[in-house]
Parts: sequence; C-alpha cells; structure tokens
Amino acid sequence: MTSYEDIQFSLQEGIARLTLNRPDKLNSFTARMHGEVAHALDQVERGNARVLLLTGAGRGFCAGQDLSERRAAPGGAPVDLGETVETYYAPLVRRLHAMPLPVIVGVNGVAAGAGANLALAGDIVIARESASFIEAFCRLGLIPDTGGTYVLPRLVGRARALGMALLGDRISARQAEQWGMIWQCVADDAFDETLERLVRHFASAPTKGLAYTKQALHASLDNTLDEQLALEVRMMRELGRSEDYAEGVAAFLDKREPRFKGR
Repeated sequence: MTSYEDIQFSLQEGIARLTLNRPDKLNSFTARMHGEVAHALDQVERGNARVLLLTGAGRGFCAGQDLSERRAAPGGAPVDLGETVETYYAPLVRRLHAMPLPVIVGVNGVAAGAGANLALAGDIVIARESASFIEAFCRLGLIPDTGGTYVLPRLVGRARALGMALLGDRISARQAEQWGMIWQCVADDAFDETLERLVRHFASAPTKGLAYTKQALHASLDNTLDEQLALEVRMMRELGRSEDYAEGVAAFLDKREPRFKGR
C-alpha cells in the first residue's frame, strides 16, 4: 500500500476516500500534495471504485495554494502562476469532471481560493453548516482559477459570480445552498452520517448510467437542443444493453431491490 504524507486514501467496498491532510495549513496545496492526489486518482480510475469521496482533515476543507511555495525570491524572477494552474489545478478539475463515477465532496470547514473551486468541481457537494466559501483571489490581484470563472456564473448567475469574485466575501454554507452552489448544507453533527449514507448509496448504484448522466449534463452546457437529443439517443442505446439496465428491469418486475454491478 502506498504511503502518503499530505493525504489519506483508501479504496474499499467500491468506496474511494481521499482526505486532504495538512490540517495545520488548512490543507493548502503544495506540489507534493498535488502529486499524491494525482496518484490516488490513478488508483480510483484503475480500481473497482463506484464512488469517490473528497474531504479535508481538521477544521478546514482547503485554503487553496500554499503561498509560501509560490512566492518570488527578493530580486528574483516573477513566479509563473500560469504554469502552476496548467500543471496542477486544471488537470485536477478535468479529472474530477471526467471521473466515470459520482464525486462527492464533503466541505468540512472553510474552502477558500482554489479550495473553494475544487469543492465546486464535485458532482454532489455537502457542507457543514459551519463551513464557508471564499473566492479570495481578488485579495491577491488574481482571478478565480481551478475552474472558478467557468463554474461560478453557471451555478449562481452573473451578478452573484461577479460579487463573489470581485469582493471576496465569505459565503456561508447555508447561503451557498440557497444560491444553488452546493447540493446540501447539513448540521455539523449530521455531516459525517450524511456523507456515509450517500457514499454507501452510490457504492451499490448503477455506476455506468450515473457516469453517462454526468457526461450528458456537462455536454448540455455547450450543445444545441438537437445535439443534446442526439447524444441522448446514443447513450440510451448503449445503456439499454448494459447489465445494470437488465437487472433494474428484472428487479422492478420481481418487486425486489436491484443488485447493480456498475456495468
């Protein structure tokens, strides 16, 4: 089993659990943490995972980039932040979007900067009531990266996206739920139980159909109606031949719970 320094990772019973684990630094990203996350996602993609749960250790989810690692030396050349995004954050967001299974994000505390937009890259985001989201980039003269400029206006609309990005105000988990940024805000003492119930549900769900649902909804953002209808035809044709569909129909007719295999 691989030993990690900055994350915790396990894959059992179809459930992949990835926890950012630099609690003393609010789980801010370093190059090493990015490498460990990438290695863990390799295992998710190669293994028998049916769902991925991403969360953070300690009192924060993720404070974004560890700025001590991306600070120019006095009198030295400027730091190439574009290279940082291109090498680490953009590939991470692409992988989560393309993951052929549900990605559940449990926001256990503050999610700031790249950490906020990493959380929003999940399929279903559950946040503790005490958690919050901060698009802190404007305080550093930067733009919301890690997909922030893409996802924010699509989730909350142009006006709220501009307000969040230009002001950098703290958005509570309850407000994030009301705005449609996240799926659910839950009481702190119900957070762990809610996540566990959700991942257990997806571990026995029809994974292939869920993966195609993700793909179809992502594609709809850029497709015309005719293109989307054609996509639905292609996907339904393939899913209709799947083992899960046959099992789902049989279980419905037999009045029993289905036993999906994810294929």
